Amino acid sequence: MRKKERKPSIETKKNYQHPIPGRAELLAKLTEVGRPLNTEQLMTELGLKGQKTRSLLADQLHKMLRAGQIIENRKGEFCLTQKLELVAGTVLGHRDGFGFVRRDDSGDDIYLSAREMRTVFDGDRVALRIVGLDRRGRAEGRVVEVLERGLREIAGQFIRERGIGIVVPDNPKISQRILIPKEESGSARPGQMVIAEILDYPTDIEQPTGRIIRVIGDPDQKGIATDIAIHSHAIPNEWPKSVREEATTFGKAIPSSAIGGRLDLRDVALVTIDGEDARDFDDAVFCEPAGSGWRLLVAIADVAHYVQVGSPIDKEAIKRGTSVYFPDRVVPMLPEVLSNGLCSLNPAVDRLCMVCDMRVDAEGGVTRSHFAEAVMQSQARLTYNEVGAFLVDGQTSAISASLREPLTNLHNLFKAFLQARQRRGAIELDIPQTRIALDEDGTVREIVAIERNDAHRLIEECMIAANVQAAKFLRKHRIAGLYRVHAKPDPDRFDELRQYLLSLGLKVAHPDHVEPRQFNKLLQQVAGRPDSQAISMAMLRSLMHAEYTPGNIGHFGLSLDAYAHFTSPIRRYPDLLVHRAVRHILRNGKAGGYSYDGPAMERLGAICSAHERRAEEATREVEAWLKCQYMEDKVGQNFSGVITGVTSFGAFVQIPEMLIDGLVHVTSLANDYYHFDAGSQSLVGERSGTRYKLGDRLNVTVARVDLDTRRIDFSLAEQSDKTAGAKVRGRHKGSRR
Repeated sequence: MRKKERKPSIETKKNYQHPIPGRAELLAKLTEVGRPLNTEQLMTELGLKGQKTRSLLADQLHKMLRAGQIIENRKGEFCLTQKLELVAGTVLGHRDGFGFVRRDDSGDDIYLSAREMRTVFDGDRVALRIVGLDRRGRAEGRVVEVLERGLREIAGQFIRERGIGIVVPDNPKISQRILIPKEESGSARPGQMVIAEILDYPTDIEQPTGRIIRVIGDPDQKGIATDIAIHSHAIPNEWPKSVREEATTFGKAIPSSAIGGRLDLRDVALVTIDGEDARDFDDAVFCEPAGSGWRLLVAIADVAHYVQVGSPIDKEAIKRGTSVYFPDRVVPMLPEVLSNGLCSLNPAVDRLCMVCDMRVDAEGGVTRSHFAEAVMQSQARLTYNEVGAFLVDGQTSAISASLREPLTNLHNLFKAFLQARQRRGAIELDIPQTRIALDEDGTVREIVAIERNDAHRLIEECMIAANVQAAKFLRKHRIAGLYRVHAKPDPDRFDELRQYLLSLGLKVAHPDHVEPRQFNKLLQQVAGRPDSQAISMAMLRSLMHAEYTPGNIGHFGLSLDAYAHFTSPIRRYPDLLVHRAVRHILRNGKAGGYSYDGPAMERLGAICSAHERRAEEATREVEAWLKCQYMEDKVGQNFSGVITGVTSFGAFVQIPEMLIDGLVHVTSLANDYYHFDAGSQSLVGERSGTRYKLGDRLNVTVARVDLDTRRIDFSLAEQSDKTAGAKVRGRHKGSRR
């Protein structure tokens, strides 16, 4: 029997201090009423009136939807998630058709079968019900409602099968093909890479349909890898009209009114030190002796002065989360007028900044610090190579005489920081990176591994010091902010690493007692061994991924009990949030009166972590594509490589000079049957006893290059005449599945 509708009580009609009640009050009201309510009914129950109030309430409800606290049903009514026994989260697709849901409440991921994945895409937000356990003992879910679609457009290859137009998504995490009606294919020709706008999303009985809105180009065309990755991962890359309009209001110079009341650092020899191709400069540093130690200034671009909470640029920055750096371009988080202009700490011009002023003792410990809003002028735009050369020989024409003493002070400070880092046991994994140089037409000219020098490490240690002080500032004032947290290694994953290292005769702690210091001891044990690089990579893979969250659990890798990102607000949204928190306290604000509360920061942390993963996946795919393109004409050539991974189906081999990886498939190993030994991480010949293990050096032949799957196959050089295959150029009909 339906309950009689209650009239609003005097209590529900009270005047709220804020325009609308908070989340806790809304949850309490839905619990009290005991049934789903739409927006109008909630307005009545709460005694609220007015269109503006209704709009604010709708925004609050949307935030609660994003946080998974409530669910909107098909009638437009809001339901309590806990009452429906549902779980909200984000779909994570897998290339094999099944998937998982990352829960909004940070619980363990929930398995989705291939059947359940038919109605959703990777990135969708869903409400689901847990229906049991799968055969591996994982919680298995059934999708009840799609709360929000993560994709509006999909990049892929346009093909025709029996006269039917189809777009095969380039993103392997999307298993559905997009049907394209004949009148919606535009000028696209079969075989071309295109962008399709989704018209109808998939259901239990129907495939998704779409229209082609853009032709990217032919599969083997140079320079299209980035376009494909941007659309495959739904990375926003066009500025909405509202953002473009707001960007025109800033001007090109800082008005004098913005400088008043700020700490004036324009006479201090602050400098930026970045890579040769950097265009946005977030941070500047200065160091001078102070007592028996040093005074270190880390000045960071004051992005929060320009990007106001809730503004069009702020909303777009949340959608982007981070700047994405591809070999041929950057997709920035902020419009160029800010990222390369007013916010960038360009030399010889006034710039607003937030400065962290630290006193560091002779042992590398920060004894005290304070933050301030300031104005500065960078004295020079220096590069890592210039500063690295100066630190080695003390002479370089690229660095003026007035800057040599501050740089020498920075180097001395760095040595103290390095000792402090070693004492606390931070993990020292110095993994090289690659630089992919392109010609104007997008052809890969060269791929080289970049070795880090003391200039890289110097800046890294200065930034870590400032980030630690920012985290302590948040913690001291108990204000909502995002910490950069890094959990201990997963016990199961670490136990696999432990068994492998024990097989090498190394001493390894039990997973329950592992500490960063023990990682470093292992690295010291294997230093100089031919398999040291492979062991370092295996240790890196055993670590968890760092995330953003308002709940501080410390940073395992850096061996710190509090850490927050403060030093790159031009390119990372979490840093901008930390700046806002610091500014709020500096202006005598109270934590309770801050623009964000805990649940809001929890939601933003999840969004920022997801966008960081999205950027990493997109850049990794582009780099893999470009490496395949570079190796296309090298099929049949021999290279020296190192085994970096071993599985039941083969050994992964890396060419160290270019950090290019390929697979020696187990079936290409001649004259024996090879079996995977998990304990020693090796492939062992059944008859011969021949063993291929992590760290072994091999001469390999490039056997096959597949741009479609971005994979390179190697064969052993001495077997190349028997096992080398043919390269695969570009894509062909049906090749994606």
